[in-house]
Amino acid sequence: MTAAPTGAPSLVEQALADQALTERAPAERDPAVGAEYRRRGWWRDETFLDDLYRQARERPHKPAIAGRRIAESRTDTLDFAELAALTDRFALALIELGVQRGDFVAVQLPNRWEMVPLMFASMRVGAVICPISPICPEEELRHRFGLTGARVCVTLPEWSGTPLAEIATRLKDELPTLEHVLVVDGPVPSGALSFHERFVAVAREETPEAAGTLAGRPALTPDEPFVVLFTSGTTGESKGVLHSQNTVHSAVRGYVEAFGLGDDWVAAVSTPLVHYSGFAQGVLAGVMLGGTVAFQDVRKNEALLDLVERYRATLLYGPPATLAEVVASQRAEKRDTSTLRHVVIGSAPVLAELADEVHAALGARTYSLWGMSENGPVTMTRPTDPEDWAAHSNGRAIDAMETRVDAEGADGGVGRLRVRGASLALGYYRREEAFAAEFGADGWFDTGDLARDDGRGGIRIIGRARDAIVRDGTVAPMTELEAVIGSHPKAVEAALVGLPGDATGDGASAGSGGAGGTVICAVVVPDAASADGGPTLEEVRAHLLAAGQDPRFLPDRVELLAALPKTLTGKVRKVELRQRYGPQPAATG
Repeated sequence: MTAAPTGAPSLVEQALADQALTERAPAERDPAVGAEYRRRGWWRDETFLDDLYRQARERPHKPAIAGRRIAESRTDTLDFAELAALTDRFALALIELGVQRGDFVAVQLPNRWEMVPLMFASMRVGAVICPISPICPEEELRHRFGLTGARVCVTLPEWSGTPLAEIATRLKDELPTLEHVLVVDGPVPSGALSFHERFVAVAREETPEAAGTLAGRPALTPDEPFVVLFTSGTTGESKGVLHSQNTVHSAVRGYVEAFGLGDDWVAAVSTPLVHYSGFAQGVLAGVMLGGTVAFQDVRKNEALLDLVERYRATLLYGPPATLAEVVASQRAEKRDTSTLRHVVIGSAPVLAELADEVHAALGARTYSLWGMSENGPVTMTRPTDPEDWAAHSNGRAIDAMETRVDAEGADGGVGRLRVRGASLALGYYRREEAFAAEFGADGWFDTGDLARDDGRGGIRIIGRARDAIVRDGTVAPMTELEAVIGSHPKAVEAALVGLPGDATGDGASAGSGGAGGTVICAVVVPDAASADGGPTLEEVRAHLLAAGQDPRFLPDRVELLAALPKTLTGKVRKVELRQRYGPQPAATG
């Protein structure tokens, strides 16, 4: 962790200090900053598209991606030569559809192979790709189409019972900018087009005019916007985080260097390709390194080890719940995981118990990572750290980024986590004022998280600032408490919310909450396999004490809920939990 600068400022520090980031967009930064980023290798003049074509020349027949289709019991694979050819084919199809430089191409797909050449084809024609989850509600989909003015949408006929193609086609009739809906597999509704017929079936890249057509369409440069990734929208409409290839490259470069990854890297990625972790730390990292990325289209964690064994994966990425299910699967049916070297957890604290189980079952070490859509992976534990360090820290920053904890009061050094550096996004698309509002006058970006110094130059995330619970002047370690409660044998996951002192409920204890104070309410998703339901308040409190947690932060109340309300990126909507379990408005009439 980099503390507030002392002594003579570096070129980057001086350039950042000299500009009013609260008044102008990050894309307008002082050229000296970009020059310094390039000098240090964080930014470059090449692109991920250049990486792809280089890999196609140097290792054409090496597998680039392997996409498992769970329901069809098959895996679609593309080597680098095939991926490059399909990139050109898809690019020519986009041009034929009238996609212009600067247009947005929306892709609403699960983890399918089609997503990958669409990413690179968009770069090739100068378009900005807009990845969207297939579980995106219609109102949110309308918001994203309207905000970006997407010209093309690629989607499925349906997903989990939702008629995606019909919804997108209906929105096409409503929104003047959306001209084409392409449907991957299955029936095509009236007003839409078959993706296979328009993109896959015709080898356009082999026609005599293909080279001239592509030559007349300059590809995106490394500093232009190339992707918009939408935030969770926990408190309102989601915001579109706009990145250039260089802002992503600096993060991906830091990620692979932290773990010493090379072209022998094979990643099994459990997270969606429409999110930063799958999109950048998965696909783009693989193409940059010349490695292989394996994924599956639906969440079936017990099958992830099949991919690890088949493709000799060296890295497995996923949240704690995924890794817990993977460990259970390995115990039930042993697979060869001898090639695994890194198991990376990036969305929640790593518990020592889980890290030990991963090592015992899979033979790999667990690492902790922190990041967000606005800047990608920023901090992570390293192979040079103590063996158990992931259970105590979210790691230290990559070279291209700096972190700072603005601690206030005497609560153990907990404070707002701020960052700055080469990986920071260009801004929120058409929400420039919202992005500028996150910067202080000194050019540091407010992440909205609370953290503390880990004692080794890194950070430990405490939780979101807006959800903080304070007792005796000390901030409760929310993320860690939730992870421990979720590890109870009768629980699947949990969320903590602070409620007014009169919201004790039927299960409240005589703890430090109650009248006039904040009641800590633990909302727990019970394990369906538990014979007597979820854990009681007494069992939760005992479990936390056994894990060494501070007695001040034991819950006063436990509520059981079949599923936690979540955003499209998997974050818990705590505002809904506070509304559900807090004091209800008095009846009128």
